[in-house]
Amino acid sequence: IDAGDQLYMSRYILQRVCEEFQVFCTLFPKPITEGDWNGAGMHTNVSTKTMREAGGLEAIKTAIYKLGAKHSEHIDMYGSGNELRLTGLHETASINDFSYGVANRGASIRIGRDTEADGCGYFEDRRPSSNADPYLVTGKIMSTIMEDVEVPVITPLSKQSA
Repeated sequence: IDAGDQLYMSRYILQRVCEEFQVFCTLFPKPITEGDWNGAGMHTNVSTKTMREAGGLEAIKTAIYKLGAKHSEHIDMYGSGNELRLTGLHETASINDFSYGVANRGASIRIGRDTEADGCGYFEDRRPSSNADPYLVTGKIMSTIMEDVEVPVITPLSKQSA
């Protein structure tokens, strides 16, 4: 919750500074649609106590499988204009497909190399857009990964496809 508070305060300060200098800023995830440009996302790092402890990689994978099972629900809450950013290009996954991988910036969910090597840590949900509500995003992630449901295993993308 503290991170959401800090993000909203940062957005407020950004808007006021831009106002002071008569500059326009936007949080739209793909403000330049002409040409070959990256968009802007609110990549969200996720961990629980179990994920950060020895053997936590299995808890991370289970959480990822749960997120994959509810991909569309999450996309619906991850900000407007995201379909312009999540194209499968520019280090993004397609908005239509869920994927994960280690050190793969082209996946929906990225597990860092350190997390894989340590067998515990965190993962990064790369789908939320820059204009997403951090409280809705974190709430949706936590409610999904804390559900007690069986979900299918998802094969990770290779590191080479990053």
